[in-house]
Amino acid sequence: MNPASNCPSCRLPMASHRLGRHDGGELELDICFGCQGIWFDLHENQQLTPGAVTELFRMLHEHRDAQRNPVAQVLGCPRCGGKLEHGYDVVRSGRYITHRCPHRHGRYSSFSSFMIEKGFVRQLSNTEVADLSTRVGAIYCTGCGAPVDIRKDHACPHCRSPFSLIDPDAVEQALNGYRKAEEKRNTRDPDAIAEALIDTERQRSQAARQSRDRHVRNPADTDVGDLLLAGVALVLNVLS
Repeated sequence: MNPASNCPSCRLPMASHRLGRHDGGELELDICFGCQGIWFDLHENQQLTPGAVTELFRMLHEHRDAQRNPVAQVLGCPRCGGKLEHGYDVVRSGRYITHRCPHRHGRYSSFSSFMIEKGFVRQLSNTEVADLSTRVGAIYCTGCGAPVDIRKDHACPHCRSPFSLIDPDAVEQALNGYRKAEEKRNTRDPDAIAEALIDTERQRSQAARQSRDRHVRNPADTDVGDLLLAGVALVLNVLS
């Protein structure tokens, strides 16, 4: 059993979830849904079963209304308190940000970095970006999480990552048939992506209205499309 962990970014307690491991046992992942981040002890990111990955998708979708916190400038290891080292890794599906403990206690991964690492994303074409920009004004960058005006930028001005979306076809293939899709869906349809973005933000807006009497809401929080959560919704349509 891992000790209770605080999020490396917001320093608040993370939620612990038991998930399947390749050897038939279980591992315990610490997740901060507000910061959209996962703490992996050493090598845990390589031990998840296909079923565990599917369960992660479900959890991300269930917490899609969680307040999105900005990433802290300095991230701390939940095991030793040391400063995490910032870097980049490159895989076939793109470049993603890494935050590793220099004492090898583990790594902190954003949801989007985890998806890129596992090959679950694909880059949007220029045509898709242009089509999306006519319906969605701004999105969160899948690479670094920064809000980007998709109407004038065709790549993230903060981390220079191209816009990418979780690809249900890639996820289904990577999970190696864990759950077979009932029907094949066209994941390259810009209208389907836009509808998923709009639906996600509509649900967020509804949740915000319900809590308006208790919290002061920044309108920008519900005006930015989240490609990560939209992709999760598309994947769940295929896997369930």
